[in-house]
Amino acid sequence: MRPGFLMCLGGAVHVVVSLALAGPAGQVVFAQGEGLDAGPLRVGWAEVDLTPDQPVVLTGFSFARVSEGVLDPITATALALESATDDGSAEVAILVGCDLIAISDGLRDRVRTLAAEALPELDADKIVLHATHTHAAPETRTLPELAETLAGYGLEVPAAWSRWGVALDAMSPTDYLEFAALRIVEAVQKAWEGRQPGGVSFGLGHAVVGHNRLTAYDDGRSEMYGSTDRDDFSHIEGYESHSVGLLYTWNAKGELTGVVINVAVPSQVSGGSRITADFWHETRNLLRERLGEELHVLPQCAAAGDQSPVVLVDRRAEARMEEITGRNRRAEIATRIADAVMTVLPYMKAHIDWDPTLMHRRELVELSRRRLTEADIRTPRRTHHRPQLETVEEAFDRLREEYREMLQELEEQPELKEKPGWYGNITGVYWRLARAARVLERFELQQRRPTMPVEVHVVRIGDMAMATNPFELYLDFGLQIQTRSRAVQTFVVQLAGRGSYVPTARSVAGGAYGAIPESTEIGPEGGRELVEQTLTLLESLWAGE
Repeated sequence: MRPGFLMCLGGAVHVVVSLALAGPAGQVVFAQGEGLDAGPLRVGWAEVDLTPDQPVVLTGFSFARVSEGVLDPITATALALESATDDGSAEVAILVGCDLIAISDGLRDRVRTLAAEALPELDADKIVLHATHTHAAPETRTLPELAETLAGYGLEVPAAWSRWGVALDAMSPTDYLEFAALRIVEAVQKAWEGRQPGGVSFGLGHAVVGHNRLTAYDDGRSEMYGSTDRDDFSHIEGYESHSVGLLYTWNAKGELTGVVINVAVPSQVSGGSRITADFWHETRNLLRERLGEELHVLPQCAAAGDQSPVVLVDRRAEARMEEITGRNRRAEIATRIADAVMTVLPYMKAHIDWDPTLMHRRELVELSRRRLTEADIRTPRRTHHRPQLETVEEAFDRLREEYREMLQELEEQPELKEKPGWYGNITGVYWRLARAARVLERFELQQRRPTMPVEVHVVRIGDMAMATNPFELYLDFGLQIQTRSRAVQTFVVQLAGRGSYVPTARSVAGGAYGAIPESTEIGPEGGRELVEQTLTLLESLWAGE
């Protein structure tokens, strides 16, 4: 197994202190402390490279893209926390942030299976994977149910390519899944085996990096990235959060070893055909320039299903400032996040907790599926990606036949595959076909199984907490969890799973992309249930206090 570019815990950054001094090149340095008496907390870090060495299919758009090189590496960063108790038992939490669009069930399960083999002493269910939502990372998902459905129509879809409907000249999603799983387990193992006595401190910073991406109009409709210079533009549909949740880790000498950064924005400035970690690449580099090359940076995407780094208001002013500063959008976001980390850091040394209460609970909670009506299925309507006025059933039939015709054409004229981007149209048709198929499947499924199980993790670290979900959760639901949580500060972490949208009732009424039946498994009712059940789990971490 290739090691990737691992960064061990040993050589920590010298940032301990009480007094900030001006350092060279504008860096912030701190007075060095002596050895400190650490408590029972053990902290381990590791980072691995998830960048494949061959072309892969990229995901995030409504058609497939085969990668054409690497803009910057994608990584997985693991943080292992363990706290021994008086009776000899230990509580464990292992957090792994991945530069991927989402965490497929297959990737999660494979990582846990491999980790259980490599580390039999570790409860693999305590491993929490979550994604940054970059839209230029390899695909790890397949759609075996759709392949089975289409087989009934005489259409044979390669199992490994059932997400995109046609085999491409690239590493398949199933092969990349195995590649990534092995690397992620390597990070988990390095972090776990490298854990050392340490402490943590948490704080709140601010950075304007995420924006609500839904524009609302006078007639009540809303659109994703809709124009704001129209006469009927009314308002931006929802709230946006500029909070930056920060968790710093320290070794027994009081030296900074890493930072967890929780922000309500997906990493989707970049698209294109080159693999990229998006603005997290610049963020890591900038923080390491300021604090040392061995610093570990663990990104977390807070509830941000309706958020984006794209600016809708003050767009021209932002563009002008980019010209003046010489920083593009990614660099600007990285600067704002890094500044938030640096602003809070000088106060954290005085608030290190060497013996925080560490508790971790994983639960499968049942959430109501979004209840689809006859009108949802049989009323003709257009969608963001489907301009035809048709019912879902009509869309499925039309797209299935288009897909069949395209397959036949490729079989009869194989030379078509020699043209650059030959797969764009057929994978786009298949992608829309898959969305229609999922709606029809869910309409039938809701009669038999009106709820679906969802994995939720809650972690208490002293007076702060983290709560995960597998969705692209609209910000309102994340705020409800944060404001009602017992913890002093709560990091909501989305995309700890494969992730469909969970929209608000307001957004469903507006009809924007993330709120239509094709984009959702869970609706506003399920979102409220997720909030309540997450809060119950968080409350249990303070039971008896």
